Amino acid sequence: MERTAEVFSGRRRALRWSKGAFASLTRFARHKPVGTFSGLVLLIMLFAALFPALITAYGPTQVRLRDVYQGPSLLHYFGTDNFGRDVFSRVVYGARVSMPAGLIVVLISTVVSTLAGGVPGYVGGWIDAAFQRFVDAWMSMPFLVVVLVLSAVLAPGFVTIVVVLGVSIGINSSRLVRSVSISIRQQQFVDAAYALGSTRQRIFVFHILPNTIPTLLVLATLHLGSAILSEASLSFLGYGIPPPNPTWGGMLASSGMQYMMRAPWMSIFPGLVLTLVVFSANMFGDALRDVLDPRLRGGRPP
Repeated sequence: MERTAEVFSGRRRALRWSKGAFASLTRFARHKPVGTFSGLVLLIMLFAALFPALITAYGPTQVRLRDVYQGPSLLHYFGTDNFGRDVFSRVVYGARVSMPAGLIVVLISTVVSTLAGGVPGYVGGWIDAAFQRFVDAWMSMPFLVVVLVLSAVLAPGFVTIVVVLGVSIGINSSRLVRSVSISIRQQQFVDAAYALGSTRQRIFVFHILPNTIPTLLVLATLHLGSAILSEASLSFLGYGIPPPNPTWGGMLASSGMQYMMRAPWMSIFPGLVLTLVVFSANMFGDALRDVLDPRLRGGRPP
């Protein structure tokens, strides 16, 4: 009987949680239609990155010399390039590089910004001062120049790009996380936890870090567009993923520029997809910030 009661209680809790989550999603879609549309675009791109074979009928490197320079049609939605490869397939398979790269960069940057901003802001003292001087020196150098130098020194590849971009973006955003950590450290519930005998490590893990999650979540969504655009910029400059793997930036740089006048669809469609994804990431992050930031709710309860 007790086990049956526990099962029914767990089901009731799961049902209440699902109803609350559905109500929150409905409220978000009603108040933030642009953010909802942007989130759907990101989900579609993520699905294309995970299951590209379900969307395209051609391989990204499949050469058909008889079909070179064909314009958009029912057989080739985005046309073909100078090797007869289907541009739509290459754009879809390009999401396998750009979307995972953006997500991994966001994950790395979140960890770096927490370690370089949240922890020193909470600890304070000479540790905070040392980290801030390092951050000042890092931010004094142009972002793209630093990324290009590190990408040129290290071995080119997917791992190098995501690590370099993740560390660079994380250090640049560490100041905001530090300010949030300092603000939370001065709250009364932190003093109460000290008075009850909690250690500094326990206070940071169970009090400081959970209260910085909304800020980290908003930063992650806003940095997703920057990470995808930075990866495309590196591929455009020749420091990205080496061919024949298709990337949006690589498609714009190689044949897209060379055959712009003869076959403009080779650069127009990758550019449009890249613009749509970056725009969607920024708008979704902006809508999420409006929902999670209590100062932007106009005094309404969450």
